[in-house]
Amino acid sequence: MPLSEHEQRLLEQIERALIDDDPKFASTVRSTDLRTRAKRKLRLSILLGILGLALLIGGAVSQTVALGVFGFLVMFAGAGYAMINYKQLSGAADVRPVDGKKPAGSTRKQRKTPLKSRLEERFRRRYDE
Repeated sequence: MPLSEHEQRLLEQIERALIDDDPKFASTVRSTDLRTRAKRKLRLSILLGILGLALLIGGAVSQTVALGVFGFLVMFAGAGYAMINYKQLSGAADVRPVDGKKPAGSTRKQRKTPLKSRLEERFRRRYDE
């Protein structure tokens, strides 16, 4: 949803005030992009995965168990690093309530019945039909 003209003017005034007040901080904020950093981390994780795969294959070819295990661990670390940084790359907002209340857009219902009871009920409905 685009900003209205009034909101755009207010944002520009805030930006100018920030630049006038602390130009060093403003240049740091302007030059920092979280997605660029996340893409760099994703490239590193892909490189770790490829390196781990090469070590794993090298360990299998040379019949060195330790090298194969080390290659697997490097591959696993690359995959884990990619998973950690996925949220930043996708731009998904990390919504955490500050005051302990539910977020305003939360439509998920809290179920009071345990999972086992719900699964049993679902099974009974399918069996009866």
